[in-house]
Amino acid sequence: LWRLGYCARLLKTNHFRTAASNTSFPAVWMLLAQHSGRIPGLFVVVKKNTYFTMPETVEDKTNPELYVPHPGVRGMTLLNREAFKRTVVVPALKVKKEIVHSVLKSLKQLVLQRPGLKRVVEDPEDEDSRFVILDPHKVPEFSLGESEQQVLKQLSVHPEVSKYQLELTYENFKSEEILRAVLPEGQDVTSGFSRVGHIAHLNLRDHQLPYRHLIGQVIMDKNPGITCVVNKTNIIDSTYRNFEMEVLAGENNLVTKVKENNISYELDFSKVYWNPRLSTEHGRIVGLLKAGDVLFDVFAGVGPFAIPAAKRKCRVFANDLNPESYSWLLHNCKLNKVDTKVKAFNMDGRDFLRGPVREELSRELPLLKEDQKTAFHIVMNLPALAVEFLDVFRHLLVGEPCSPAGLPTVHCYGFSKHSDPARDIQERAEAMLGTSLAGRCSAFLVRNVAPNKEMLCLSFQIPADVLYKRPCP
Repeated sequence: LWRLGYCARLLKTNHFRTAASNTSFPAVWMLLAQHSGRIPGLFVVVKKNTYFTMPETVEDKTNPELYVPHPGVRGMTLLNREAFKRTVVVPALKVKKEIVHSVLKSLKQLVLQRPGLKRVVEDPEDEDSRFVILDPHKVPEFSLGESEQQVLKQLSVHPEVSKYQLELTYENFKSEEILRAVLPEGQDVTSGFSRVGHIAHLNLRDHQLPYRHLIGQVIMDKNPGITCVVNKTNIIDSTYRNFEMEVLAGENNLVTKVKENNISYELDFSKVYWNPRLSTEHGRIVGLLKAGDVLFDVFAGVGPFAIPAAKRKCRVFANDLNPESYSWLLHNCKLNKVDTKVKAFNMDGRDFLRGPVREELSRELPLLKEDQKTAFHIVMNLPALAVEFLDVFRHLLVGEPCSPAGLPTVHCYGFSKHSDPARDIQERAEAMLGTSLAGRCSAFLVRNVAPNKEMLCLSFQIPADVLYKRPCP
């Protein structure tokens, strides 16, 4: 047994690196024969097991990262696609070309799936046969299970599995695999991005910046339709809610077209705010509206609330302080043929609430009848600051309150890092309104923005004693 253990260690030490590409059985035989001595019975066992458990097979079973590029790419900052080539040993099944389709259909769970990789390759020694490439993780011992062998028997295919030398190239690796191989070990790999039309928008961390142009090129290569990759270079802290960005790869064209909830928008991504992760929230709010309702969009952007609301035959008043957003809002209203249904404004949010919103509410609310079903909605999607605008509603109107059903509903967005974000945003809103909203509001979790940072939507009807200032007797 000691000789056997020594023999295995010697074999592993001397032959591990070469076995994956060239398994030489005579060499193994001679090596074992030299050290087996007087234990011929054990030699036979070792010979058999060693032949079928050479390092490439062990790697197939134990290495979850079998498909990694050549290690020489580590630290690469300028993309060299040729350097990613690597040859691996994979299982393959030899079949007649006439029944390849049937075999693929029967063994589809075992067939190797890699980007840009042919599942069927020619047999250089037999033009009437083909090799079906199998997944080594699903055929770890280079032998098929009983059920698969029965299937092949019905197709008159010999179930013997061959070892095939497969060359993997840059095209066959996924973006995560490429970036994990390039970036220093142990560092985070960013392969996710926001897609805005033909633009991929990344938020790279500091340690990834030296590799930013390579990362951009990989993202563009691996995602059809992406022709421009950008990285945000600062946080959104400007008056107009846009941010500086650097083009990492592709064309320097940031005017793009997007489609959200079956509505098209055009915009300059470098000058206006657009977040594709808010598509569901836009649809949720618009779904609350009925034909004939009135929507006041205080921070309208390019129109993701305003335009679909107009499509639902609502009357819409949309405002944005950013001149570029206002310009694209007008453009998108025309693009979607709702320019006659949307009144657009280029004002500060407070001025919009104290001006056009107050005028419209002062005119419309006194005319409401008890049975009238028109609803008024005010959307305030500026999460960083919107709560601070709620004090505008204090005594915004003068006169006797309208019926409770006619009181406007506010949908105010905010960020919270509190352990109880719903209670946090409610308390902040109550402080600005000067009244309690207990039992009169609902908080909806929109999305997780960052670790311990949530985006919420607080919806409530403005209390009559807040909205109205009654005239002195």
